Amino acid sequence: MLRYVLKRLLITIPVLFIVATVTFFMMRLAPGGPFSAEKKIPPEILKNLEAYYGLDKKLGIQYLDYMKRVARLDLGPSFKYENRTVNEVIAGAFPVSLELGLWSLLVALALGLPAGLLASQKPNSPTDYVPMSVAMAGICIPTFVLGPLLVLVFALWFDWFNPMGWDSPRDRVLPALVLGGHYAAYVARLTRSGMLEVMSQDFIRTARAKGADAKRVLFGHAIRGGLLPVVSFLGPATAGLVTGSFVIETIFQIPGLGRYFVQAAFNRDYTLVLGTVLFYATLIILLNLLVDVVLVWLNPKLRFE
Repeated sequence: MLRYVLKRLLITIPVLFIVATVTFFMMRLAPGGPFSAEKKIPPEILKNLEAYYGLDKKLGIQYLDYMKRVARLDLGPSFKYENRTVNEVIAGAFPVSLELGLWSLLVALALGLPAGLLASQKPNSPTDYVPMSVAMAGICIPTFVLGPLLVLVFALWFDWFNPMGWDSPRDRVLPALVLGGHYAAYVARLTRSGMLEVMSQDFIRTARAKGADAKRVLFGHAIRGGLLPVVSFLGPATAGLVTGSFVIETIFQIPGLGRYFVQAAFNRDYTLVLGTVLFYATLIILLNLLVDVVLVWLNPKLRFE
């Protein structure tokens, strides 16, 4: 396992290099600049700003300087947040996005797993059609549509939860429901398909022939193999819950890293966009690696190869 993990981590280096390179040149090819949105700046002040941030150098030199910084794990200063580096912005904002992602993951599993298990027990019956229909609706409705609808109903009409902010437990409910509910639909459908496949296997029929009751068959024999598709999905899903918070954090005015990323894209804050992309790319790679290790632990037929 150690050799497998080290090999995957070594592959991460060229992947991150490609991500950094593509993002760097895409940002520079985009129209506008970090100081173009400001009120008209005198030419001499603009020249000093560009010299301070190294924007007066040739593009190739800027690229090499940035890659040298990244190699030292220094993501540079932010162009828009004075006296703050990109490392400091990420360190301060990512815990909020992480908390939102964990609450959303809990909602996704709490809603999706029971729905999928219920649907798999009696396929092609009302207990199958109803939760799967709700799951399909959850997949089809985008979060940027569901979010304002829940705010309208539960925050403005009933005043049960707060429509924005991140200060009290009431602030966590609606964002976690919107983000987690979307992924709960996928978890429910994957759980149903995985359980149906396992329940048709010979060892399940053998367990039933030996007199095992339905509860023992489900939780003692079938659930470990039936949840393998869900475990495979959890890696990209967890990454999606954290990175997908861009829209949710903007809708609910949550001070997470996703909101900083959106603002940085509009402000052409080159270093903050690059740093956030690299950070999330690294996070996604590590989460997928963790899921691969867990899959081998759950399924003895797999090997670290």
